[in-house]
Amino acid sequence: MSDKTKSKSGAIVKGAKGSTGNLTTIALIMMNVTVIAGLANDVQQSFYGLSSVTFFLLGGLLFFLPTGLVAAELASGWSQRGGIFRWVGEGIGVFPAVSCLLILWFQTTFTFGSGIPSMSATIGFFTTKYDWAVDFAKNSHTWKVTLPIMIGWLAYYWFCCFLATKGVKTFSKIAQYGVILGTFLPLGVMTILAVVWLCQGHTPAIDMAPSALVPKWEGMSTLALAAGVFFSFAGIDMNAAHIKDLKKPNKQFPLAIFVSMILALLIFIVGTLIIAMVIPNKQINLLYTLFATYRALGATIGFPDLYLVFCWLGMLNSFAALITNLAGPSYMLGQAGRSGFLPKFLQNNNKHGMPSRLMYMQMALMTIIAFIVFLLPNVEGFVALITQAITILYLTYYVLMFVAFLRLRYQQPNRPRGFKVPGGMFGAWLVAGIGILASVFGIVLAFYPPAQLAAEVGSGATYDLIIIGLLAFVFIACVLIYRASRKHDWADPTNQFAPFTWQIEGLKKPSKALSNIPTALLSEGQNPMGLPIKKHYDKDEMMKELPTGKDPKQGEVAAALLKKQGITEPSEPAKVALVGDPTVGVKTVSYEPEPVHTNESGDMIPQPTAADVSAAPVPTDAAADARRAEAEAKIASQDAHEYHNEAVALTDEAKDDATLSQDAHHVQVDEAEAHEAQAAVKSIDSINADQAVDPTKPEDDPSQPKH
Repeated sequence: MSDKTKSKSGAIVKGAKGSTGNLTTIALIMMNVTVIAGLANDVQQSFYGLSSVTFFLLGGLLFFLPTGLVAAELASGWSQRGGIFRWVGEGIGVFPAVSCLLILWFQTTFTFGSGIPSMSATIGFFTTKYDWAVDFAKNSHTWKVTLPIMIGWLAYYWFCCFLATKGVKTFSKIAQYGVILGTFLPLGVMTILAVVWLCQGHTPAIDMAPSALVPKWEGMSTLALAAGVFFSFAGIDMNAAHIKDLKKPNKQFPLAIFVSMILALLIFIVGTLIIAMVIPNKQINLLYTLFATYRALGATIGFPDLYLVFCWLGMLNSFAALITNLAGPSYMLGQAGRSGFLPKFLQNNNKHGMPSRLMYMQMALMTIIAFIVFLLPNVEGFVALITQAITILYLTYYVLMFVAFLRLRYQQPNRPRGFKVPGGMFGAWLVAGIGILASVFGIVLAFYPPAQLAAEVGSGATYDLIIIGLLAFVFIACVLIYRASRKHDWADPTNQFAPFTWQIEGLKKPSKALSNIPTALLSEGQNPMGLPIKKHYDKDEMMKELPTGKDPKQGEVAAALLKKQGITEPSEPAKVALVGDPTVGVKTVSYEPEPVHTNESGDMIPQPTAADVSAAPVPTDAAADARRAEAEAKIASQDAHEYHNEAVALTDEAKDDATLSQDAHHVQVDEAEAHEAQAAVKSIDSINADQAVDPTKPEDDPSQPKH
């Protein structure tokens, strides 16, 4: 079977490649750490002091490990484009799949929306007037003071969005090193200076006794901020697609997940404990505590303005990340939307290949989210609320993934997977069950107004109503968009998403299928999603070359079969960690979009295949080729001019011929009329001659005409 098969629409739908062995365990570990590690939630967890270590450990064991293992199995079995959209769609259905993408889009919108009031409140930290900056950030102000500053930051965000829609890549290299600028560099400096701080005789602001590792129970509200631990570990599923690049995925991936968890724990715990040791619990503020930590530690070396360095460095990193990655969520939503889930006017990219309409819509929604701050006592309470709302959205997203994983174990038991969660069905239920329970517990916690921020949050009823309102808005949007997609034909024939396997097998929804045909083979050569299925398969069809799902070697045999047949698929778009603004207290993970080939109308056109690219000649002398092309262009221009003149001459000749033809026709008509007139005259003369009286004969002669 060919490795590249074009559908009738011109789009190419390809399968999934088997293990390439090109990715080492160390490389995958570093990729995982880059995606999940950050200081964004450390301030929030520092409220718990030494017991934050326990929360991070529980989050790693009860959420991070299950998420990584489940995502690995799903990615190895259903590795076509789409990630969690593909997995949830295969296991549960289309609506939950579309909802997952919309949840990601909305959670990113909420994240950036919360950044605008936060940046407005902490604007003083861009100056050396530290005491004034703290006072301004800590206290509430009238709208006459706050609104102009917010409008300024809104203009900044809209300007970044405008640059992003133009495909500006000037700051892409800075964004590539975002994890260094936003995480490793600050953490390294904090660690070194914390040691200096302790050596100078300072006393930690928290109890460092082992007994302090046990969290204090003072009601659910005291644990509310611990829900952020789960969000700290979010994003590991993004790298699950790389499992097919490991030589021995069943051994390497679990090891990479475990080591990644250890390293991430170190980063989270070290940053959180340094903040908790330096800043007393009563003085912790979600908006500026990180800056306060930099200042206190900088003072140990006589440089209290150290916070300024990291403030402006964070600003540069944030600016670069906004421009280069703001399109990420809209790009992924737009790509899946081309399968028929978004209106046509939201699918089109501009001439730079950017989903500008979705991006501007996201910015408009971000602007609305920013103004929710005026419903709460201050900005810190607003940041806490948005963080909890985002956490609920993200955990809902993962609950759907765990449920899809379990359903696929029952519905498609023989479908080849390159990696399986160990322990058979018991292991699957144990891992997914722990993940579901942890996620649901985190969702419940997030609805409780945090006791540590009672004054900042204000009314608990208002807090919950705003969160419920935001979640209801997202849910209603998901329902309306999905229902509208059922009534309209929005599918783009050039989309690059393969149909779900249950669609290829002629089913109306995810159902029991005993087939052992790899998903890559099922989708090979099919029309894109949203178009009629090109080749149907039976849901229980078995390949004799492949064992059933009970055989532990099935994944390896399937990978070898796909490799033998040369079935490959384009890699997912490059994934990057979008480092959260330290003044916001949240982080987000996004996709860096790939260039999109579009026509003048913005419609996506099929990209050239690898064979087309390799067949294209590579110039050896660019200057000579340029001169040759210029000469050929001149000759072509001259030829075109001559052709134009010839065409004009032929046109004139045709006009003359038409005129002559018309004149000849007129002459023929005149001659015909003359002939008819002559014939009529002769006829009349003949009649008159017959009726004339012969004077030489008598009147009663029979030959005389009778009157």
